[in-house]
Amino acid sequence: MSVDVRAYVPDDAEATWESYFRAIRDTASKDYSPAQIAAWAPASADLVEWNERRSAAHTFVAVVDERVVGFSDVTDDGLLDMLFVHPDAGGRGAARALVGAVVAKARELGLAELHTHASRTARPAFERLGFEVERANDQNWIRGENLPNYDMRLTLDYGVSP
Repeated sequence: MSVDVRAYVPDDAEATWESYFRAIRDTASKDYSPAQIAAWAPASADLVEWNERRSAAHTFVAVVDERVVGFSDVTDDGLLDMLFVHPDAGGRGAARALVGAVVAKARELGLAELHTHASRTARPAFERLGFEVERANDQNWIRGENLPNYDMRLTLDYGVSP
């Protein structure tokens, strides 16, 4: 499977929402309760608001066979806020390719490090990509449900790729 990464465009809103929704509902459901999953990924989304959020950050999409299979982003202050891959494309390098694009953008912005709030599910993937846990967050409330996660950090070495 060949993964291409490109910049997000507004036409990607529905496909990125689908990747987000399926990654949470299918993949993360092994690490969180049904109530937590329902709060984290509600059954529907306002795609205009979703697009605005994706457009407010430097967002990248992973594409396989002309289909968006995941996305990631970075803000100007170094927050990697989103990294989601559709379960159909999991384990095939999409997350690594997306984080590579995020790291390249962070370096372009002159950032010294990236930080993220990784779910229980995403923590191992972030660790494989060089992120380190700074602390566990036992209180992370979303729509009335607590979804514990981890603050993680990656120091950017300007001579090494993730």
